[in-house]
Parts: sequence; C-alpha cells; structure tokens
Amino acid sequence: MNTIWHLVLNGISSGAVYAALGLSLVIIYRATRVVNFAQPALALISAYLAYATTKATGSYWLGFAVALLAGTLLGVLVERLLIRRVSRRSELSSIIVTLGLLLVLQAVAGMIWSNEPHAFGYAFDFRGRFSATDLFAVSAVLVTAAGVLLLFKFTPLGLRMRAAAFRPEVAKMLGVRVGLMLTAGWGLAALVGSLAGMLAIPPFISPNVLDKVFVFALTAAVLGGLDNPVGTIVGGFALGIGLSCISGLVGPELVPLAALAVLVLVLAVRPSGLFGRTIARRV
Repeated sequence: MNTIWHLVLNGISSGAVYAALGLSLVIIYRATRVVNFAQPALALISAYLAYATTKATGSYWLGFAVALLAGTLLGVLVERLLIRRVSRRSELSSIIVTLGLLLVLQAVAGMIWSNEPHAFGYAFDFRGRFSATDLFAVSAVLVTAAGVLLLFKFTPLGLRMRAAAFRPEVAKMLGVRVGLMLTAGWGLAALVGSLAGMLAIPPFISPNVLDKVFVFALTAAVLGGLDNPVGTIVGGFALGIGLSCISGLVGPELVPLAALAVLVLVLAVRPSGLFGRTIARRV
C-alpha cells in the first residue's frame, strides 16, 4: 500500500507538469485553432534564459521571472512574424511551421548552450515523498488553470479571444481586433508553457529534455479535450498517476508506449476527448 501511495504522489507531481504544458496547447487551440508543436521549444529557450540568468546572478526567482517574460515575448513574436503570415492559407500550414520551428529552436539552443546537459536547480528542496517542490508545482498549475478558466469564461478579453478563434469574420464586424486577440492567445499560451518548462526541466537542461514531456502533455490535452482546459488538467493528473504506476509496477521502459497507446486509443474512439464536446456537421 505504501508503494502505491508513493507512486500516486509521484504521479500527481509529474501530472501537474503534463497538465500545465497541455494547458498551453489548449489555450492556443482555443484562441487560434492551431496545435502548436513548437510549444516545448519556446519553453526550452525560456528555460535556457532562466538558466543563464540564474548562473549570472545566483537568483533562481529572477531566472524564473525572466523565463516567464521571455516565453510570453517569444509567443507574441512567433504569432506576429510567422503564424500570421501563413495562417491565411490553411491551419495545416501553421502546424507545419510550428514543427519546423521546433527543430530550429532546438538546434539554436544546442549551438548556443551546447548539447551537453547542464545542472538546473529546483525551486525548493526536493526531498521526501511529496516535497516543497512538488507542492509548488501542483499549486502553481492549479492556480494557473483557475485563472485561465476564469479568463475564458467570465472576462470580456476571454470572450473576444474565443470569438476571434471561432468566428473571426463576425468578430470583426462586432469591433473585435481579431489580430490582437490571436497574438494575446499565443502570448498567454507561451507564458503557461514557460511555467511548465520551469517545472519539468530540473535537474538537468539539454536541447531535447522536453520532447518526452511534450508527448505526455499532448496526450493529456487530447485525453481531456483540446477545447477543454478543465478536462486537460484532469487528463494531465490522471495520466501522470497512471504512468507513474506503470513505471513503478511494470517498468519505466513501458511508459512512452503506454502514453502513445492512450493517445491513439482516444483519437480512434473519441477524437474530441473524454471531456470535449462532439460537434456535429451538416452534410
């Protein structure tokens, strides 16, 4: 019983990371209808800037703030300089651009900071079954998720962002600045993604450190529903607990396979996710 409880606690901690990165995917999807495969690369560059800041100043929290600010600015620049230029063609063009950007930014990170792992510290002490670092990760993700939910449900900004994503022509007629709303969506998503990166990367940072985490985050987003922030949070924690139990009871080598199996199964049986809404189309 103690072993199971230990695995569940570990799963809650890792699930918070999957939920946060998955939430960043959901924000962009809700705001622009694009799945951003470059999200882990944006988080990676933000984390490297945090690493450089912390190394230069000795302050983890200054590096943390730099990561969040840099992530937001990167998201805004990507939308303004790249996505906006290709989005008029098709959503597929935007997705392909994000895939290319993922590879480019990972290569740039390797050229600047090398491909060797660098030590990257935790926010708090990382000892015990549910450490202060774990508590910080879970609390940060839950507070962020609540803020995103309130934004989209109860604020004029959230309503404008949703209108710009789903009905841009109608939104323009009603006076909504669609371009600005799309930029805001990318900036907000990159901010949340940077938070996820800062929680996921320790104890070592390298150009490909977030690849596996991104697969799990994408699985969590699909599991909960790409249109549903709450579902993604639930999916992230559920996936984290499930994968932790598989790792501890069966073997860590089966964890990636299990995540991919969940992803394929959900896409095959319920593409809208367990908490998403199925949209019927008229023929």
